[in-house]
Amino acid sequence: MKTSAQTSTAPEGTAVARDESTRDRVARSILTNGPSSAAVLAERLELTPAAVRRHLDHLLEAGLVESREERVYGPRGRGRPAKVFVLTDTGRHDFHQAYDDLAATALRFIAESGGDEAVVEFARQRVADVETRYRELLAAAPESDKAQVLAKALTADGYAASTMQAGAGEQLCQHHCPVAHVAEQFPQLCEAETEVFSRLLGRHVQRLATIAHGDGVCTTHIPGAPAPVSPVSDSESARTTR
Repeated sequence: MKTSAQTSTAPEGTAVARDESTRDRVARSILTNGPSSAAVLAERLELTPAAVRRHLDHLLEAGLVESREERVYGPRGRGRPAKVFVLTDTGRHDFHQAYDDLAATALRFIAESGGDEAVVEFARQRVADVETRYRELLAAAPESDKAQVLAKALTADGYAASTMQAGAGEQLCQHHCPVAHVAEQFPQLCEAETEVFSRLLGRHVQRLATIAHGDGVCTTHIPGAPAPVSPVSDSESARTTR
């Protein structure tokens, strides 16, 4: 079956351009939403499964995406995990990621000149401005909405972030990382970012996965807010001490 990009009535150049545009939509959807199956991509982009598979085949052949088994958090059901597609480093480069060899070279110089402490200080200074900007946004948000507000702020800065429920807490997912290649060599960048998340949310968060270490998404677990402690009255205190 032919898709609209393959119809014989359209000029050949038009058909090729439309095909490349749709292929770009498939790749961008993976970038924005993280690891995605062909079925999910077809539904999300309102394309036929056959069309999505054809575009994925081209992206796989070009080395822009790769397939892997879907990572399952928590108990795994029966059957094999679904196959999902993620962008490769080459695919991420196609979306103009803001990192290059110069940044890694500069950090290596900092490490050689000042040691690990200097790299840690650089990483913390790098996110200091971000923390200041985000703190104003989160301060105005109710406790239950702070993670979503943080995700929106990260998305505005190019991290394509979202949140999802995870038991009593939430998971913050960053589907894009502008410094992934540099963070692969200098994990202090990820650690400084995680520290900022903890301070902004007022909870001890835990980084579960990072793009820099080969995962499809940077995933941070945010525990549920602690239950408020009711004040103990004088009469109750007196009863417990008898």
